[in-house]
Amino acid sequence: MKKRVFAYLCAFIMLAGCLSGCGNSETGGISSANAEQQSMLFAMDTYMQFRIYGDASALDGVKDMIQDMERRISVTSPDSEIATVNRNGGGTVSDETAQLLRTALDLCTLTRGALDISVYPVVRAWGFTTGDYRIPSYDERLHLLESVDYTKIHLDGNTVTLADGMEIDLGAVAKGYAGRQAANFLREQNVTSALLDMGGNVQTVGSKPDGSPWRVAVQDPQSDGYAGIMEIVDKAAVTSGGYQRFFTGDDGKTYWHIMDPAEGKPAQNGLLSVTVVAQDGAVCDALSTALFVMGAEKAQTFWRRNADLNFEMVLITEPDADGHSEMIVTPGLSFTPESNPLYTLRTLS
Repeated sequence: MKKRVFAYLCAFIMLAGCLSGCGNSETGGISSANAEQQSMLFAMDTYMQFRIYGDASALDGVKDMIQDMERRISVTSPDSEIATVNRNGGGTVSDETAQLLRTALDLCTLTRGALDISVYPVVRAWGFTTGDYRIPSYDERLHLLESVDYTKIHLDGNTVTLADGMEIDLGAVAKGYAGRQAANFLREQNVTSALLDMGGNVQTVGSKPDGSPWRVAVQDPQSDGYAGIMEIVDKAAVTSGGYQRFFTGDDGKTYWHIMDPAEGKPAQNGLLSVTVVAQDGAVCDALSTALFVMGAEKAQTFWRRNADLNFEMVLITEPDADGHSEMIVTPGLSFTPESNPLYTLRTLS
């Protein structure tokens, strides 16, 4: 899996280098204090690539922040705060973890459970946290679902209480939240231009150094290419798709890691991928998962009913009987599709 993620990241880096135009020719006249700084990091089970224009110490601060967050919330690390809460059925967490947990619970409520951070035991049963892939029986899934209900997670200040048998995982919002916090930190350090790729989660600070938008590729879920290019400024872009992590069962079917909390199995509601663009990376991260679970029709309804969230999206549907898919794009997003006869572009109204 790491090799697969690394391959996608390398492709992104090469593409970003072509698309963002961040070579020396663009930075002429920029002081050394605002020179390009780049670094890579493996954290939160993915390879991350950071590019900022500013002091290198700001980049070190971003890396320290992400590694500290991972130590506190990693569900698979036995010494983390979240693992301790899961093991003991509750406990006291740090201010930072409580803030992230509160954000996650608010997003669970907003999506009416399409995002549910208590679905972790189900994800584990399918093998997506261990690599020991399997298809749980119907009875096993029913049993596991008895403990899946985010409304039974209680957070009082920094004290967390879980229902019996419940375990939580903040992975569905963690990278987006980390991107948001990193961007805020960079702004405090007077960095006005940055591109943070966090393994499918992209967070930008401002625009490119020449004032033009960042150009970010949307992966084609059916090939190694990309479906189109978005132009964004000072926003986050997060994609969730079945192609990112999956296995083929003994029955020959493909099973991916995005779980439907109501069914206890991979969500299959007609979508191949969902990309969300908004100011807040945590919102992008949560919604990309939740809208995938909802399916195309409910995702469009959610977008229309939640204009106050100020988010844009790209939905790529499963192919029909003739092999054709739709790319459904909201009108506020600057998106240029690749020429592909198998895709039809539709702009929402």
